[in-house]
Amino acid sequence: MPARLARFIAVATLTAVLTLPLAAAAQPHKPTHPAPAVVQEPHPQIMAAIRALEAARLHLERAAHDFGGHRVKAIRAIDVALVQLKLALKYDKE
Repeated sequence: MPARLARFIAVATLTAVLTLPLAAAAQPHKPTHPAPAVVQEPHPQIMAAIRALEAARLHLERAAHDFGGHRVKAIRAIDVALVQLKLALKYDKE
């Protein structure tokens, strides 16, 4: 009987040791610092378009060829579009 009791105590102890971290992880905890508020851009689509146009302009500037003679005109069109988008954002803030 003592061997059976010792085995029971060993299994119970091992079970407790292995399940305590799981029980502690399941407990909700309060963060020490509140999560920062997520600031949403007022016009995410316009900002995404600006970033995409700027990336396209950079690509065109660094390109090894002239895209059938359209590179310069495309860069000018991008510049015009960027000006208009930035003016639209500026107008929205006024």
